Amino acid sequence: MKIALGSDHAGLPLKKQIIDHLESKKIEIKDFGTYTEDSCDYPDYAMKVAENVASKEFELGILICGTGIGISIAANKVPGVRAALCGDTFSAHACREHNNANILALGQRVTGQGLALDIVDTFLNTEFEAGRHERRVNKISQIEEKYSK
Repeated sequence: MKIALGSDHAGLPLKKQIIDHLESKKIEIKDFGTYTEDSCDYPDYAMKVAENVASKEFELGILICGTGIGISIAANKVPGVRAALCGDTFSAHACREHNNANILALGQRVTGQGLALDIVDTFLNTEFEAGRHERRVNKISQIEEKYSK
């Protein structure tokens, strides 16, 4: 499994903890930045991760900003991306199983480290169920195609 990660300055501390956690599990990762706590713009990092996930160079992505809201909105502008902001493990499970989400968004300022790592593990270890859910995900793709011309 190859995971793309990115954050703005507000999400950097949590991203570092997630990287350590994933590396301890021998999961292949690439950090697309930011690398300092200097103020920066979350859309820049959302785009890098989202483009690499959409191209299938990376299987899944994880994005972190202060709340997870802005970075998930930006990532969802890239065709083929289904970024889900999750603050609990149930949502992390459901977004993968039902929505085939391919990017997890987290908020450094609203989710504690222990819970965040549990959310990451749940997200990465849950498979898309397909079946009735596939029809719905395909409808999302059709909406995306309609408006991305």
